[in-house]
Parts: sequence; C-alpha cells; structure tokens
Amino acid sequence: MAETRRVISVIVLNEHGVLSRIAGLFAGRGYNIESLTVAPVPQSEFSRFTIVTRGNERVIEQILKQLHKLIPTYKVIENSDFVEKEMALVKLPLSSDFNGLDAILKAFNGTVANAGSDFIIVMIADDSDRVGHFIKAMSKYNPIDIVRGGSVAMER
Repeated sequence: MAETRRVISVIVLNEHGVLSRIAGLFAGRGYNIESLTVAPVPQSEFSRFTIVTRGNERVIEQILKQLHKLIPTYKVIENSDFVEKEMALVKLPLSSDFNGLDAILKAFNGTVANAGSDFIIVMIADDSDRVGHFIKAMSKYNPIDIVRGGSVAMER
C-alpha cells in the first residue's frame, strides 16, 4: 500500500496531558508526526491540534481510531477538503547579493519580517509545497537559519 501525506485536525478538551497522550499515541505505535500545531479555539474550552503525518490507508485508519478513543477528544476531522497553510522564516546575511530577491518575495507573497545590522529575515505563509519551493529559492542567498512552522488547517 502506498503512503500518503495526511492532515488530521483534532478538537480536544483543553486540559493538561493531552499533548503527551497524542504524542504517545504516535510514538507508541511507531508512527511519525511530520508537523504538529496546537492552539486554543477562541472563546471555548477546546484546543485544535493540526497533525500532518504519512501512512498507508491501514495506518491512517488506526491513527483515527486511536484518536477517537482518547478521553478528551471532542472531534476528529480527516479529509482532503482543508484550507492548509504553513509559515517559514528565513534569515539572510546582508553580505548576500540580493539581486532578484524582490521578485521572489513578490512571487510567493513573502515579506521582510525583520532586519538587523547584519541580517534580514524574510517570511512566507502559503501551501506546504509552495513553502518548500520558497525555501529552495532562498538557498541562493546563503541563509543563516530557516524555521519552518507546522501546518494549520481549517475545514472548508
């Protein structure tokens, strides 16, 4: 069976220990989490976990069943009809030749997020694939550091 990338959104009761239970579910069964983003749901007692993982249909089915069994789980949403975004920050040395940087930032809706005496930090928020292409394009500017955030997703 072929492995596919899957986004799973889990709404849980916002209580201590939930993160460790979800991480333990994956670790205990040898499943990998590619990215994990957690934030409280505004004006509620819940938090939303956005989990990106890979697996074949059987593995994904097992993950979903186990997530449903977790006591504080309110809702598990797993389908391909998500609006999904990811963020990346890239620190570039001012000693780089920035020829073409404006065009790349414009093409990816990127911005300069910060600057210091010897660096600038550029930022992008877009689909996972586009963030990957942006990071690849930034390699010509000799990045000092790259931080890629986890996916956030909302069902349509």
